Amino acid sequence: MSGHSKWNSIKHKKAAADAKRGKIFTKLIREITIASRDGGRDSNTNPRLRLALVSAKSENMPKDTIERAIKKGTGELENDSLIETIYEGYGPGGAAVLVEVLTDNKNRTVSELRRAFAKFGGNLGESGCVSWIFEKRGRIEVVSENTDEDILIDMALNLGAEDIIDEKDFYSVLTLVDSFENIREGLKSKGFNVSNSEISLIPSNSIKIEGKPAEHMLKMLEMLEDCDDVQNVYSNFDIDDSLIEAFA
Repeated sequence: MSGHSKWNSIKHKKAAADAKRGKIFTKLIREITIASRDGGRDSNTNPRLRLALVSAKSENMPKDTIERAIKKGTGELENDSLIETIYEGYGPGGAAVLVEVLTDNKNRTVSELRRAFAKFGGNLGESGCVSWIFEKRGRIEVVSENTDEDILIDMALNLGAEDIIDEKDFYSVLTLVDSFENIREGLKSKGFNVSNSEISLIPSNSIKIEGKPAEHMLKMLEMLEDCDDVQNVYSNFDIDDSLIEAFA
């Protein structure tokens, strides 16, 4: 999992400063809208909305923008009919790729995804072809610097974490979805530096990719994530950290 975790971490760091901020806001607005539509505006009883609001606030999204997104979801303001769906396929080197989408035009979205896959030697597959590889889990990044690994492991496991993985620059604390928020808040309350947290799809196995296929894989991921309709992209590739950092 380390390769994709490294890519994901770098992606979040870049997002805070680069020119794609508008795209980030668009994706977060859509997530808030769908969460409100499906679970209501009360974040105390709607965990998906609660997590979306945490992400929006971490990106300094204005309160009025958040409120408009919620009102669109609850029907208080006019809203496009967004469809939530998942596409699956294979990237360069045979890595599994799963793409979460929110769209008002499935034909447009499929066309864009096919173009991204084909350009770099991947291909879209049938529904269910790779989803079995992934499990939904909470993932909490704790900065390695000034963190005592033994104390973190002891604390995280006592809070109910499933696993703690050393990713060099940070630790990935994996949790069940139901215990994600309690563990995140518990670690923060104990003074751990939580740099990122999310509900993610974690692969049960990985595929090592090197050389040109690895470069093409990273380019394909970036192209997919640049698509306005794409919310999240997951893969089970294992690419050396040095190549990921060089690409980023």
